[in-house]
Amino acid sequence: MKTLAIGADHAGFAYKEMLKTWLVEQGYAVRDFGTHSPDSVDYPDYVHPLASAITGGEFEQGILVCGSANGVCITANKHAGIRAAIAWEPELASLARQHNNANVICLPARFVSEEAARAIVTQFLETNFEGGRHQTRVDKINC
Repeated sequence: MKTLAIGADHAGFAYKEMLKTWLVEQGYAVRDFGTHSPDSVDYPDYVHPLASAITGGEFEQGILVCGSANGVCITANKHAGIRAAIAWEPELASLARQHNNANVICLPARFVSEEAARAIVTQFLETNFEGGRHQTRVDKINC
């Protein structure tokens, strides 16, 4: 059973809860890094622990949700070894995996439907990294 890391701020809380339930139904184990309510929070407090757990090898992939996806994505990408990508269409999630070996997908809860969020996560989880010429580029990301 594959274990995924998931986290959100207050704007992404409802989608995180929906995705968590749905992922468990799909056969995944999910570790919830919070937030645990719709009360206003600071997203870095949840993103940093999730990103550290991925770079520490505890998880291979993570899902982050906030209103625009910008804040969680920017914060996650501060961690060397994290390749977080924003996706608002399933094809973007596929390309992030195929070409960038993204290990965190960031969803903009205020701009996608629940159905679209599930489709984006599905593409992210089911798409493999193509390697090859893309590996050379990915190897140049960390500084």
